Amino acid sequence: MSSNKKHRVVVGLSGGVDSAVTAYLLKQQGHEVIGIFMKNWEDDDDDEYCSTRQDFLDAASVADVLGIEIEHVNFAAEYKDRVFESFLREYQAGRTPNPDVLCNAEIKFKAFLDHAMRLGAEKIATGHYARVRELNGEFQLLKGLDPLKDQSYFLHRLSQAQLSKTMFPVGDLPKTEVRRIAAEIALPNAKKKDSTGICFIGERPFREFLNKYLSHQPGPIKDERGRKLGEHVGLSFYTLGQRQGLGIGGVKEKGSPRGGGEHEPWFVAAKDIPSNTLIVVQGHDHPLLQSLALIADDLSWVAGRAPATGEAAAKTRYRQADAPCGMGFDASGHLTLRFPDPQWAVTPGQSAVVYDGDVCLGGGVIAAAIAE
Repeated sequence: MSSNKKHRVVVGLSGGVDSAVTAYLLKQQGHEVIGIFMKNWEDDDDDEYCSTRQDFLDAASVADVLGIEIEHVNFAAEYKDRVFESFLREYQAGRTPNPDVLCNAEIKFKAFLDHAMRLGAEKIATGHYARVRELNGEFQLLKGLDPLKDQSYFLHRLSQAQLSKTMFPVGDLPKTEVRRIAAEIALPNAKKKDSTGICFIGERPFREFLNKYLSHQPGPIKDERGRKLGEHVGLSFYTLGQRQGLGIGGVKEKGSPRGGGEHEPWFVAAKDIPSNTLIVVQGHDHPLLQSLALIADDLSWVAGRAPATGEAAAKTRYRQADAPCGMGFDASGHLTLRFPDPQWAVTPGQSAVVYDGDVCLGGGVIAAAIAE
């Protein structure tokens, strides 16, 4: 299929700069462009934290400047069913899920894609920093060219059917160029700062948000030797590797020299669910925070089949460089990754995503970290 073919493309306009420039680039290329604003959350959608209303106004003003139609679509019911319920179940089981991964697989590239196809679209497009390449009739998911913004990690669960219908126009550009284009064509949101926050929580304080939905059973915070250092507010509210908000000071050994390592910061190293205990250790490089292997399940492969075992590279969290590893499968079909160098705070519930150079092969949900 020639890449010069013109399509009817439905663009997810979020109100942000990336999706606005996405729509502009597609229009420049001669495609017929329709904008859709997705609303995914409405339980407590007030102005203090949730910027949905402002985001929609921003998206609508972008559509106005570009001269394209925009439709407001509510996927809140699908979101609650397919993403949020799973998110809460994972938290209650003591894991730390990644809702953006599920949101992409279940909402942005499923509910939204279905809706776009009903509008007669041939393709959908989003402002993600990633790329799609067709090679011998197979679609590959590639990293975005800007290494600081690459979002393939969050897209690794996309299938052949989804990728075949998807365009990522800003994936070929550095973020600075995207901002420059936005300013040059005088987009009203050119200077809008990037959103952080999980897709449905927005910028509201995370613990305060989870408080409403999760049981919070306080319990002891202990070090690896079993000494009690304080109380936690509920295991679900902590993640492995967390340093802030533990509310504990240092513990001085009797007779320890001044200026020793006893003032190093504390990090969450484990959750003991049966005893409702939070285990913490001192120092970023503590052995309990390091893992040489992991097991992942709930696997999803971009090609629709598992890649060959052997040498690969993987990320166990979004903001890290790819780490070389050996990839295999155990007797139950779970993915096993073994790393020559220890990986820090490998967290059950997060995604382990496998790469071959720039090609994202897919991955799974971390079930267990293994120290050696």
